[in-house]
Amino acid sequence: MAVANVPPRVSHSDPTEVLRRLDLVVRRRLDGLLHGEYMGLVPGHGTEQGETRLYSPGDDVRRIDWNVTARMTDPHVRETIADRELECWVLADDSPSLDFGTALCEKRDLAVSAAAAVGFLTHRTGNRLGAILAGPTGHQIVPARGGKDHLMAVLHRLVSAARHPTGTTDLGGALDKLGGVARRRGLIVVVSDFLEDPEQWRQPLARLGVRHEVLCIEIVDPREVELPSVGVLSLVDPRSGELFEIQTANPKIRERYAAAAAAQRGAIADAIRAGGSDHLQLRTDRDWLLDIVRFVSQRRERTRDIAPRTTA
Repeated sequence: MAVANVPPRVSHSDPTEVLRRLDLVVRRRLDGLLHGEYMGLVPGHGTEQGETRLYSPGDDVRRIDWNVTARMTDPHVRETIADRELECWVLADDSPSLDFGTALCEKRDLAVSAAAAVGFLTHRTGNRLGAILAGPTGHQIVPARGGKDHLMAVLHRLVSAARHPTGTTDLGGALDKLGGVARRRGLIVVVSDFLEDPEQWRQPLARLGVRHEVLCIEIVDPREVELPSVGVLSLVDPRSGELFEIQTANPKIRERYAAAAAAQRGAIADAIRAGGSDHLQLRTDRDWLLDIVRFVSQRRERTRDIAPRTTA
């Protein structure tokens, strides 16, 4: 089946044209499918006290209302009403490993499109967007502001960011930096391939999850999951620039590669889940818009499946 939605190419493209295409794709397709407030992307707890309901497995124990629980004899959690104004921060990974793609696009194209989707979907009157661009040379911070012009300026910064042939990104340090600038409770979206050691960013991510709603968007290419049988394959390590040659015709090598890749992705998912963050995986060989729609639909279904509320 043909894939209908392909991210615009960021490399060797006019940034203005890339932003125009993203604006059209997100506003006319994605925003129409996900009509509603920003809560449709990642429901936020808000700050205003609301009703109580029976505790359900998986609820945050920090939201238990002990006074109501003592009166009703069954554990109850206190819901909160979502704020009408959202401050959203996007941490965009600018690692050299994103300049790779063997399917419909490069990982960088998909990462920029995902960040644009978050920006357009959370862009409402009064909402503010900020960003941190994390690369091998350090972190660039764009303060959170409102308005369509600011949104387009942030996305232009992501599209036109300088490329680095080699190097590593301190994702843990970038998350700590974000925790220092995102002082107001809101939505944090981390767009990365998360290829750095999870132990380096697990704790900073968990600390962000204590105060904010956090969504991790993992960017994956199919060749990072399994190798095709194409004979001798030359690969370059984006961190060191070192060249490797692999005989992919050997089935044992392909099996070992697939097992190692599965273990790596499992460790990434475990680290994200341990911090209480939501996890959305986008792949360069799939329809990214449909993946986002499925993710939001599943979130809404989980919300509807919560036990009926009771007032106290």
